[in-house]
Amino acid sequence: MKKILAVASIGGHWVQLLRIAHPLEERYEVVYMSTHPKCKSMVGNCRFHTMTDFSRWNAWKMLPASFNILGILLKERPAAIVTTGAAPGLLTIILGRMTGIKTIWVDSVANVQTMSACGKLARKFATHVYTQWPGLATAQVHYAGNIFGD
Repeated sequence: MKKILAVASIGGHWVQLLRIAHPLEERYEVVYMSTHPKCKSMVGNCRFHTMTDFSRWNAWKMLPASFNILGILLKERPAAIVTTGAAPGLLTIILGRMTGIKTIWVDSVANVQTMSACGKLARKFATHVYTQWPGLATAQVHYAGNIFGD
């Protein structure tokens, strides 16, 4: 069974990831990773990893986060990574691509008028990039629905 690493920061990104990843558990081994250990209680018996949190306001934490994420990628060896963001998800996508893993970025449903800053960067690194709003779809950014099931 192929393994998917599902990654998101705590909060809205995590809630959206769960809506996307839970149905994948029927066909794939899904391993979850987030920035807060309490997220483990939301993934049932699936494996869970905590990753270092950071943002553009404390970007220096990106270095320890990189080592943390690389260790998890080497341990889990997923076939694909799916993330809804934010910055730690983007870093996971970048490191995943550097290690040959297929990557999927799903921009937050909150970004109605324009892609998020991380989503714009993800277009340069992710294997596939999705928006949750049809008006934001382009040749590089695909629309396949949203978490509300429109």
